Amino acid sequence: MQQAIVFALFAGAVAWIASHWERSPATAIVGALAIVFGYSIFLAIEFVLIKTVGRDRDVPAPTWREATLAWLRESGTTPRVFFWRQPFRWRAEPDQLAAAPGKRGVVFVHGFVCNRGLWNPWMRELRGSGHPFVAVNLEPVFGSIEDYVPTIDNAVTRVTQASGGTAPIVVCHSMGGLAARAWLRASGDAARAHHVVTIASPHRGTWLGHFGHAPNSRQMRLEGQWVTSLAQSLHAVPFTCWYSNCDNIVFPASTATLPGADNRHLPGYAHVELAFRPEVVAHVKQLLASS
Repeated sequence: MQQAIVFALFAGAVAWIASHWERSPATAIVGALAIVFGYSIFLAIEFVLIKTVGRDRDVPAPTWREATLAWLRESGTTPRVFFWRQPFRWRAEPDQLAAAPGKRGVVFVHGFVCNRGLWNPWMRELRGSGHPFVAVNLEPVFGSIEDYVPTIDNAVTRVTQASGGTAPIVVCHSMGGLAARAWLRASGDAARAHHVVTIASPHRGTWLGHFGHAPNSRQMRLEGQWVTSLAQSLHAVPFTCWYSNCDNIVFPASTATLPGADNRHLPGYAHVELAFRPEVVAHVKQLLASS
């Protein structure tokens, strides 16, 4: 699906240039750029929504300067992830499952309409460290979050076996955090995960969830029935929840936190960019080194 979107965008840009070049080269170039980079307009709208309907009494609101800088950086991050890494490079970094007794592993869980390619920089970072890891693909893409439980369960089992029975750290972005919590609820065994790290996960839903119609997007509606039900399941596993006041997908910002968790605010960073912040990577490395 993401490959088709990329090809369609570039085909549309080429067609626009071909049909307008003789009449006005400037119009041809500007129009083609608008087609390819039109996603940035939608990102801008999301940042305006943060400032208008996304106010949060528990988290300081971003200034317009912070929101603008976050929008510019996210406009650069988005094509790297959604136009290249996920459509064409999702197999580039294979899972690392060589036997490593006593080496704690990692299970990576991506978010809505993403795939394992999101985690390529993380997997390159861990490659050669000796720590086993698996990055899952959550399917069906537009199914229920409950559908992802067997996929996560299988990944946790494989990483645990590779590390000689040592429970892994589960690192999740966005909807992946909800999928991990659904897995914990279904498994009923807190010992299967050493620690869960969520990054920009809509633990209490998100305002934008009201516009989704797929089962999983409906489950992420702000204070919706599904996330409210999930909150009734207490997790004995330690959680670290990273969140930001410039998250253009999960807002109000405090919805990405959990009671009793180590909630860490990184102000000024957008939804996808937050997944690659050095502070977050360093935190996971510290968890691996201390276990």
